[in-house]
Formats: sequence, C-alpha cells, structure tokens
Amino acid sequence: VQLQASGGGLVQVGGSLRLSCAASGGTLEYYHMGWFRQAPGKEREFVAHISWPGARTYIPVSVKGRFTVSRDNVKNTVYLQMNSLKPEDTAIYYCAATRRGYLPTDYDYFGQGTQVTVSS
Repeated sequence: VQLQASGGGLVQVGGSLRLSCAASGGTLEYYHMGWFRQAPGKEREFVAHISWPGARTYIPVSVKGRFTVSRDNVKNTVYLQMNSLKPEDTAIYYCAATRRGYLPTDYDYFGQGTQVTVSS
C-alpha cells in the first residue's frame, strides 16, 4: 500500500493541526494504521495507533491528551489531530500501515512525510 501524509505546516505554540493520510492506488481496508515522527538528529518516534476498523486506539504518554487519531473508512483516510502544539513537536510526521499488530515494530509500510513546524 502506498501512503501519503498531508496537512503539515507552520503553526504557533498552542496551535492545532490535523494531519491526513490517504492511500494511493489501493485501500486501507484491514490495515492497522499508525503515525510516527522524526525530528532532526533524533530517532523516529511512535505517536499514535488505530486498529482496523477503528475500535481501538493507542496514544503514548509523550503526546497523550494532546494528540488523537481517527479514521474514516469510507474516505479511506486516517487523521492525526494535534492540539496544544509545542516546539518539541516539530518533526516530519509519517503515517504507516500494518496488518500484523500494534507495536511500533509491526509497521511494514511508511508513506512520505509531512513537515510540522511549531514556532515559539
């Protein structure tokens, strides 16, 4: 499956962004979906998971309470809502897909990322 994330941009501290992830040339049916981010000089970080068809979600403590993940299976799209953004949220955000499980290491497909920059 080919994935494309969009919706990134420049936002001020405390602002919000909603990222979208769509599949091109295919469907997200039966895929568990996740979001990762990578800041310059840092390792990739897992920030959200949503199961197929969407009953279960997982948000790590690092962003819990600020990030939520959802999916619209009719539109074949997954979303990451990010609120109360902080400068440390600045990173390239990637969506990912798996049919295996919910662990960060289970993800097999990664899309092109979208840049999120939070200015102070």
